[in-house]
Amino acid sequence: LSWAPRPGLLPATASALLASGPDGEMLWLDVTHRPGQAPWVRLMGRYLLPPCKQRWHTCAAFLPQEGLLVCGDRRGSLLLFPCSSSSGWAAESTGIANGGTDPVVEDSSNELEPSCLLHKGVLPLESPLSVLFGLHGKTGVTSVTIHRSYIYSTGRDGVYRQLRLQDQQLEVLRKHRPCKGLQWIEELRFTSDGDLLVLGFHADNFVVWSSRTGENLHCIPCGGGHRSWSYCCSPLAEVFAFIKSGDVMLYHSEAKPCEQQVLLASLHGREITCVRRLGAMEVPGHATLNVFVTGSEDTTACVLVLSENSRAAVPLTRLSDHISSVRTLAFAMGPGDEGFGDEGLSALLFSAGGRAQIECYQLLCTGDTVSESAVACQVIHVASHRLDKHWEQKKNRHKLVKMDPETRYMSLSVVPGTSTKQLPTPWKFLAAACSDGSVRIFGLLEAARKLVLVAESFHHQRCVLKVEAFLHTWAGGERHLLCSAATDGSVAFWDITCPIMDVVDALHQPEGEMQPLALDAPLVTVMAHSCGVNSLHIHETPEGQYLVASGSDDGSIHVCLLEVALGRGEAAAGTCLQVLERVSRPCAHAAHVTGIRVLRSDLLLSASVDQRLMLWNRRPGELVPLSTTFFHVPDLAELDCWEVVEAGDELRYYCVLCGQGLEVL
Repeated sequence: LSWAPRPGLLPATASALLASGPDGEMLWLDVTHRPGQAPWVRLMGRYLLPPCKQRWHTCAAFLPQEGLLVCGDRRGSLLLFPCSSSSGWAAESTGIANGGTDPVVEDSSNELEPSCLLHKGVLPLESPLSVLFGLHGKTGVTSVTIHRSYIYSTGRDGVYRQLRLQDQQLEVLRKHRPCKGLQWIEELRFTSDGDLLVLGFHADNFVVWSSRTGENLHCIPCGGGHRSWSYCCSPLAEVFAFIKSGDVMLYHSEAKPCEQQVLLASLHGREITCVRRLGAMEVPGHATLNVFVTGSEDTTACVLVLSENSRAAVPLTRLSDHISSVRTLAFAMGPGDEGFGDEGLSALLFSAGGRAQIECYQLLCTGDTVSESAVACQVIHVASHRLDKHWEQKKNRHKLVKMDPETRYMSLSVVPGTSTKQLPTPWKFLAAACSDGSVRIFGLLEAARKLVLVAESFHHQRCVLKVEAFLHTWAGGERHLLCSAATDGSVAFWDITCPIMDVVDALHQPEGEMQPLALDAPLVTVMAHSCGVNSLHIHETPEGQYLVASGSDDGSIHVCLLEVALGRGEAAAGTCLQVLERVSRPCAHAAHVTGIRVLRSDLLLSASVDQRLMLWNRRPGELVPLSTTFFHVPDLAELDCWEVVEAGDELRYYCVLCGQGLEVL
């Protein structure tokens, strides 16, 4: 049995009662309260739950506009049923009205069962319109909540999911993992001030967890989750009732004035490892808003907005699908100039890091003048990939030795120009630098939500720290090129055009799962540094050449000028790279150079763990320092840059730095 509020009716006077019976049959009964009399009960619908061992529902909620009912079952599935008759939200169902008999339960409680069962055969037994089988695992769905046209479901698998309706089908947008150890999530409560409270059980305690502050508001010892309970809160007090050892226990807490004042809210629980600027948004009544994404050692990525007026960073949403640290981020911008379309700012976000895990999301940021941040961010989880996924499916794996359990993705780069007309389907390709010594290429088919490993090479034989993909175009076509850098100071350049074309052909073959192709040897390798390359950037000059800048652990900066020469005739149809010029600046910084950007052909920006941001003038054969700025972020991990044309056509460069904090200059 479970209760569900009926839309349009006061909960104090009427509610819906859902009852599961034999053979997976679920009845929807409308119950109306009558003071001093027995309640009225009217049978409204009959539904058939899908076959499983434990065939009963656990929770339900109505979608009023669509005339639909969402319910969760003991098998962990989410089900969608039609629930309005031809006359809409009627007091009686059409079938019963036509029969001339109103199955209303009279005052005598003895008539309850015969009256309902007598007429239930008149109503059709409805099958589900949409089924997400085992969405929350075998422990069942614990609650279903409707909020702002989205559906939220919780389960005892430690996550809650956000869904939406698409053509009367349930579609999972993303999943959230609220906090470590909170495995039994029982319910979600949306507060009037915009917070989301997650109610559940952590070990033998009942926990109320705040999504906004990321902390437990209440922790009540009650013995654990296998019990009846109820929780109610108001501005004056909070009450938790539960049954323990046959006794009804009541926990009552009066509201106390908050003695803690948060001076500056944290963005992450640990240091920030990577940052990328998504773009700028113009919202009426607000200054320009910059949208960033950060990744951290705390295993989350955060989409945040930074206003130039308030200078405050406001988190929009957190992505918590990673099981280890997030080391690197990459964007594939959506339609329009810099991803800004009619609807807002859109992009595909790739995040990767520890445990060889890549996650892909669709981000859509739109103006929202009501919210504090003035921006609303919709996130749809598109695909994910883990190298050891096949390992977890192996039988007797405890008897085997895992090859490399700690492979980390150190850097990602989206291969540009692969969604053009020369490909039959819109595949996007992603290059990854890996700690196991490999350079890997992944293919994403967004429509099928599939991310697959398509090519790899172990040429470097040591940890690869950075990758950067770039596109060379000329009148006769285009070539996809890739630059990778490793811990020995080498920078290698690859032509990945042929592998990408071969992959597209292979992906259209029907037989089985494709094996990753082997990348050809690099076109050229430059020994740029004496040790690991921590920063890398490629800039195309107006002459069609490429400036490749890199920074190292030894504090040095290296810049080389490349030219792409294409072989003539079919016999020499390959790509040839020529190094035209090399400039090295030893001891440019006093510590690791962890950020570098070529702003113009003659202008270079570098940032280091020594907390200095330096501007360099590139001249023939030398780098000349122009200025030094000290920044306040310790243990700098990365920087990102962008340019803004301001009033009077004045060009300004902005950069964002991350490490033990975040700073924009």
